Amino acid sequence: METKFAINNGWLEVSAKFSTPAISHLPSPHCDNRECDDISLLVIHNISLPPGKFGSDHISDLFMGCLNPDEDDYFKDIYQMRVSAHCLIRRDGAIIQYVPFTKRAWHAGVSCFAGREKCNDFSIGIEMEGTDDIAYTDVQYQTLQLLSIAIVTTYPDIDVDKIAGHCDIAPGRKTDPGESFDWYRFKNGLTNTLIKP
Repeated sequence: METKFAINNGWLEVSAKFSTPAISHLPSPHCDNRECDDISLLVIHNISLPPGKFGSDHISDLFMGCLNPDEDDYFKDIYQMRVSAHCLIRRDGAIIQYVPFTKRAWHAGVSCFAGREKCNDFSIGIEMEGTDDIAYTDVQYQTLQLLSIAIVTTYPDIDVDKIAGHCDIAPGRKTDPGESFDWYRFKNGLTNTLIKP
């Protein structure tokens, strides 16, 4: 039996399990109601806190609004930011979901896709724990593919051509997921999976 994710009332869950990364839910206060009915874009980001460091709870602390500015000098400039993503994929493939997909997460900022501004309104934001210049792990790609299949299946206005990087919707302002993200590997694997009978 292959692993599959499902989405129930906006929250991710495992629908079929052989071997799968953990899924946990940690509801963030940094979200609100969408201003439109369509969900038609998937945005891939990266994040690490402090920059280049992996494995701590600092990303969750930021998204939950409780990042301690005394734990690292870098945090003094960001600890008051009100930001969130729908999900984070950790280096080991584990998923933390902060915002139900039915709500608007605050991940994109000033942004535009295909001539349409305010991407938070109509997009889902996925953070990969990583940096622009450090390779992502194999299990992160596997988890991202499973998660993307569940999203595309649930929200059919999203297709492979409506998956973008933060750098694509905020060029000149954002660079993530960076040169280290293998778009061909991700999209080719996703396309091959989606077209299987």
